[in-house]
Amino acid sequence: MAFKLKSLPLPYSLHSSTRQNPNFTLSNHRLPRRFSAPSLPLGISLSSTASASRFHRTALVTARAVRSDEIANEGEEDKDEELSRQGVKKELANKGIWSQMKDIVMFTGPATGLWICAPLMSLIDTAVIGQRSSIELAALGPATVVCDYMSYVFMFLSIATSNMVATALAKQDKEEVQHYISVLLFVGLSCGIAMLLFTRLFGAAIITAFIGPKNAHVVPAASSYVKIRGLASPALLVGWVAQSASLGMKDSWGPLKALAAASFINISGCIILCIYLGYGIVGAAWATMVSQVIAACMMIHTLNMKGYNALAFSIPSGKELLTIFGLAAPVFMTMMSKVAFYSLLIYFATSMGTHTMAAHQVMVQTYSMCTVWGEPLSQTAQSFMPELIYGVNRSLSKARLLLRSLVIIGVILGLLLGIVGTSVPWLFPCIFSPDRMVTQEMHKVLIPYFIALAVTPPTISLEGTLLAGRDLRFISLSMVGCFCVGSLVLWALSSRFGLLGCWFSLAIFQWARFSMALQRLLSPNSVLYSEDTDRYELLKLKTA
Repeated sequence: MAFKLKSLPLPYSLHSSTRQNPNFTLSNHRLPRRFSAPSLPLGISLSSTASASRFHRTALVTARAVRSDEIANEGEEDKDEELSRQGVKKELANKGIWSQMKDIVMFTGPATGLWICAPLMSLIDTAVIGQRSSIELAALGPATVVCDYMSYVFMFLSIATSNMVATALAKQDKEEVQHYISVLLFVGLSCGIAMLLFTRLFGAAIITAFIGPKNAHVVPAASSYVKIRGLASPALLVGWVAQSASLGMKDSWGPLKALAAASFINISGCIILCIYLGYGIVGAAWATMVSQVIAACMMIHTLNMKGYNALAFSIPSGKELLTIFGLAAPVFMTMMSKVAFYSLLIYFATSMGTHTMAAHQVMVQTYSMCTVWGEPLSQTAQSFMPELIYGVNRSLSKARLLLRSLVIIGVILGLLLGIVGTSVPWLFPCIFSPDRMVTQEMHKVLIPYFIALAVTPPTISLEGTLLAGRDLRFISLSMVGCFCVGSLVLWALSSRFGLLGCWFSLAIFQWARFSMALQRLLSPNSVLYSEDTDRYELLKLKTA
């Protein structure tokens, strides 16, 4: 089965549009605003009129009269539908922005846990290992780069799964949904096996090249961590596909329960293996690996409970592979630019000594834990903006007003996260490491840490709006540009100011993203001001 591209106003999000409810029918004109659906397409009444015209030229007078009555009735029905549509639009326009945002945030609330679980597990590993050894804490930085950041390369599987499943659900075609799931499960399993082999064969060499000869004593601990974590790579990517399929079906509670259970297992295993049994970084690796496998099994079970076979694998055709990779290419470029820049941050920090590496690992993990709290702003934009930009209730003024509210909330949230996130390593550094030299290095970077963290939530809201507006070309190109310039700034500042220069480079990188996204959205040609929607037309997958 091959795929064909066709336009459809669909948000790029892990949560598909609520119009893609499998229980949706064209008669549901009175759905709540979050689940509003377009009326019958205008083409139906036009084709009926065209058929009536041909019938007029050949039929009897009595038949013409009957047909005319039918056309009149159809015209009245179309008029009623138009009035109903206008009523819904008026209701949407009258509802306050804060009420809209509250509804959407409540709808996407359970998914917040999905963003928190992964950095929370990494932060727990950091805290537990830091209590035992500064060397192992330093080794955790490059080890997580190889494990976590390499897995982010395959984040396109999540994007492709949610979009393809949501598209099939919009057509109420369960067989097509099953086919998409089977194809993407096979792709995820294949990529996971490749990642497993890569970490087993080249993990130690990558760690050695990444750390350098000055910190060779860190290599054994980091290599052991990478090899153990790599065993879960196939289960990790298969679990991502199953999770995204559930999210495409508007189920965020199932994946949340799976990740909550995995987090509990990881915390318990890490404490028992690292602290009580004394396995250190190796114990943390085993705890994380087991928790990821269990999470994948629970994701698969959740999908099976919905009536789909999550263990059925289907080999994709060449066209299907091109479609999958083409769909997620802009998002792939964006993710790769971010991953590459954060990897460079850790790379430059590894050349500054064991204590500096350990301090940088603590600050990076706390930073990641704080930034995920801004993700609901991006989800809000991607869930609600498309209706205001492209939907039947199109209102660019409302979209601009919503963006302003999102940015205001992002600024407030950024300041709160900056204060809280800075206070923890400043006032309670012993949570992560009792080593005073590590604490001193952490305190050196608190100012750029706050500057970078404060601007992240509003940046996420702006980029979420660009995603909702289908301005994917700009997002990918701007992120690549930020990476190139940011890398040069990072090299220059880190060579002169050490770890402090690294974190000021991150602050500049984040503020550059914020400035470029804001300037794009405020320009006359942006999706919030331009009436020409064809330039930002989104692609829809359809079986040929």
